[in-house]
Amino acid sequence: MAAPSQPQQATYDAIVIGAGIQGSFAAYHLAQHHKDTLLLEQFILPHSRGSSHGQSRITRTAYPQLPYARMMPDSFRLWQRLEAEAGTSLYRRTGLVALGPAGHPELESCRRSLGADHLLDATALAQRFPGLRLHAGEVAVWDGTGGVLFAERALRAVQDVFRRHGGTLRDGEKVLRIEPGAVLTVTTTAGVYRAPRLIIAAGAWTGALVAPLGLRLPLQPLRINVCYWREKEPGSPGAGRAGPCFMALGLSQAPRGVYGLPALEYPGLVKVSGAWWWWWGPLASIPPDRLSPPKVCYHHGSPTDPEERDRVPPDTPRPNVALLRNFIRSYLPGLEPEPAVVETCLYTNTPDEDFILDRHPKFSNIVIGAGFSGHGFKLAPVVGKMLCELSLGEEPSHSTAPFAITRFPAVLRAPL
Repeated sequence: MAAPSQPQQATYDAIVIGAGIQGSFAAYHLAQHHKDTLLLEQFILPHSRGSSHGQSRITRTAYPQLPYARMMPDSFRLWQRLEAEAGTSLYRRTGLVALGPAGHPELESCRRSLGADHLLDATALAQRFPGLRLHAGEVAVWDGTGGVLFAERALRAVQDVFRRHGGTLRDGEKVLRIEPGAVLTVTTTAGVYRAPRLIIAAGAWTGALVAPLGLRLPLQPLRINVCYWREKEPGSPGAGRAGPCFMALGLSQAPRGVYGLPALEYPGLVKVSGAWWWWWGPLASIPPDRLSPPKVCYHHGSPTDPEERDRVPPDTPRPNVALLRNFIRSYLPGLEPEPAVVETCLYTNTPDEDFILDRHPKFSNIVIGAGFSGHGFKLAPVVGKMLCELSLGEEPSHSTAPFAITRFPAVLRAPL
């Protein structure tokens, strides 16, 4: 899909900048509306420079924040539609447990979002999932809809269906300039393109793209440590097999959230990261001996320039990894306390960790989707739909009030 060397000049009905999962779904929905759409990506596909790479992501119904809880049923439906269109499996249900102190407000919000009482105490959790340990005063909320999204497969699928509907995807083209107007002009390293509508969904590079358009968005790219942990006894019950996804809310060992999942990247390891804990059970199409080490991650990381994220001195302290070590010892005692592999991923956070889904305050034919803060992948089908609706001047399927640019003060300035 690499761009040819000859400069391109063309006019489209719509242009989308950024072929990560959000931009790809926005382009997909525009193509479904019979709009001649150009999807631009600065890197050669596939790549691991942004936030949409990797084998697996979590999905769930349980959400502490009501706007996202309301969006999730639509998102599940749209994932299923893409599966049917692409003719491939993109999701496997494993269930999810949210761990936290009894009565914790976020945990209670998750329970309410499920519409019924799904509480598990420490005894019930240990019986069902022996790899997870609760402590005195802690409970778990069970979400039977939770499961695994096959991330890279999903990204390929939505781009393939987009092209099948007549869309044009051009990778290896970095956007150099955006000129506003009734017909916008987008100049890249390989061409000049025009369209009456533009969607910017460029992840950690969004801030730099919108600054010349007079917007100073409070977007902070973060470098997140993604850790993979080896089982002490490979194949032991609950550590890396047949387990649920899970996340921690308000636990003393994870004050700002941890998540984990049995991942696909490294056979025999569990993937655990911070911000939420997601732990994936065995995947339907993956033999048990090809399951990765558990992956456990911490949702928060170090501020970074997306152009410099891989240029980190080897002796740089990693306090988030220390937090994960303590969490592993306390809540996943079946895993080795030292990570077997540590990788990095990019988040782009807003101050309140809510998305930006809005039109430019001065140029209404420019729509911006940004700040997905580490929890946007599962919602990408409905986010792309809303960005498409905003771009077409339609009433969005869900309220965009929580995602308005104007909730942040002093974002508008004179264009450069």
